Amino acid sequence: MKLAVNVVAQDAAVLAEAAEKLGYDLALAPEGYRSDAASVLGLMAGRTRHIGLGSAVMQIPARPPATAALTAATLDALSGGRFRLGLGVSNPDVSEGWYGVAFDHPLARTREYVEIVRAALRGGPVTYRGEHFTLPSAGRQAAPLHLYTEGHRGDLPIHLAAVGPRNLRLAGEIADGWTGVFTSPDGVRAAVTQLRAGRRARGLGLAGFEVMPCLPTAVDADVRAAAGRLRGQYRYLMGVGDPETNFYCALARRLGFADAVDRLHRALSAGDRTAQSEAIPVEFIDETALIGDEKRIARRMAEYASAGATTLGVMVSAAATTRQGRIAILETCARAVARAAC
Repeated sequence: MKLAVNVVAQDAAVLAEAAEKLGYDLALAPEGYRSDAASVLGLMAGRTRHIGLGSAVMQIPARPPATAALTAATLDALSGGRFRLGLGVSNPDVSEGWYGVAFDHPLARTREYVEIVRAALRGGPVTYRGEHFTLPSAGRQAAPLHLYTEGHRGDLPIHLAAVGPRNLRLAGEIADGWTGVFTSPDGVRAAVTQLRAGRRARGLGLAGFEVMPCLPTAVDADVRAAAGRLRGQYRYLMGVGDPETNFYCALARRLGFADAVDRLHRALSAGDRTAQSEAIPVEFIDETALIGDEKRIARRMAEYASAGATTLGVMVSAAATTRQGRIAILETCARAVARAAC
């Protein structure tokens, strides 16, 4: 099993360089409230030589497919063929609140979006007539989409972030890899079942398909202390928008922590920050993160490998720590995966 690092924008170059020296396979740039992915990836491309680079993930509502294809082609060319395009539909609050894009038919939109991106990357003019995307726009005889980028791969890998069964099957069918978040080993095992079904729809197996859960990570022999360094990330993601449509709240409910979701949102409504942190159980964090000392993390990595993960994303971005603290997490996880021999 390989390792990836999910960076923070402020220390992205330093973390990517450290991960490269430690033998990590991939450096991932997130996209959300704090930074876009493309800017961070461009910085990392210029500061590294061998490590793969990926978006985790670029938000589909944020860009027309032509822009996503152009960005991917540029990053792949600038990095010497090291880029993987991670895409995701995000959630209703971000799609509608940020970008003014309706969150209807997310699976059909994703399918059409990926078809256009792949066609553009292969080269040549692209016209498209779908239910959600039309190029050129209806009634126009405009010049078709056509990338003239040089030096990129026409078949650069596309990964999809997915949570629900139908979305996972779609990822297996149309993508080259899956990016998961806040998932347990059992969750990975269930995801692999759906991914495999999607691959079968194209007459393919899982060989060569990347299964990559990205896990908040904190190192401390005291498990509760390690979990405490991740509470802010859980509180932030579970607190976005309506708890009935928030994907992370849905995950917590599926894992048996519905009461924690209710407590968190009551505390958010009351503005009680202490209660907000206390609402997130250590047990939930432990189910969906890498926490503890090197030996404990190695055992956990082996569980994810056994469940079908091919790459583990080490989310140093989630830990409340310093730059040196994040580098120490990278070093510990590099030793842990060797210890786990997975």
